[in-house]
Amino acid sequence: MTSQFTLAVCAEMIFRDRPIEVRARDLAARGFEVEIWDWTRHDIKALAATGATFSSMTGYVTGRLADDEGAAELLRTARLSIPVAKELGIPRLNLHGTGLDQRGLPVTPAHEITGAMWLKAHDTLNRIADLGEAEGVTFVLENLNAPVDHPGVPFGRAADCLALVSAVNRPGVRLMLDLYHAQIGEGNLIELCRAALPWIGEIQVADVPGRCQPGTGEINYPAIAKALAGMAYSGSIGMEAFALGDEEQALAQFREAFTL
Repeated sequence: MTSQFTLAVCAEMIFRDRPIEVRARDLAARGFEVEIWDWTRHDIKALAATGATFSSMTGYVTGRLADDEGAAELLRTARLSIPVAKELGIPRLNLHGTGLDQRGLPVTPAHEITGAMWLKAHDTLNRIADLGEAEGVTFVLENLNAPVDHPGVPFGRAADCLALVSAVNRPGVRLMLDLYHAQIGEGNLIELCRAALPWIGEIQVADVPGRCQPGTGEINYPAIAKALAGMAYSGSIGMEAFALGDEEQALAQFREAFTL
């Protein structure tokens, strides 16, 4: 039995008693690619020295999709992120509808999305696509759930992120499809994957409730893995989850769920 997927693990959420560069090295030694979040908090040269293969990182520092000032700031800090991504060999740079604080709450919440905001977000992502395509990286827009983790985040629903990314429809912008967030907000995960397939840059996973490893909650990840294989998806699957219990066992459960 083998996995046809590339498996990655978020180093921000596993082995948390170790320095981030040790986490990256230890995950790489176990055969996983590595995800990081805010690059400004890390020693990039130390991370590069680990020899790990990195799957994704946050591709901006501050900014928003849907207003002029926020879009200018998003693009400015996206440009700052690209040299870091290139130093670490990171192909995918993650975006959200607005910046998130240390608790994961939106810096600029929006509980109503207007038509003007949709049009501006579309324009901003086109400009982000210009940047990504010129620099040889892919920006990925991640869906986030509002009921539990990120109340007030604009363009958080998977359906909204998919609508934006598919409307832009350019290789420089793809979807970071987070199935943990989608299960809380929307469900119907296999059909969501099928609808999003042409625009998926990466899929992220954790179980519900709790945001822990596959096999600890209600999501049937082996069934999702089989369905993704049937759709001929062979890209990256990233575990963005906390370990419930033993961390080695958590990694083993993740690997098992996506081994066919």
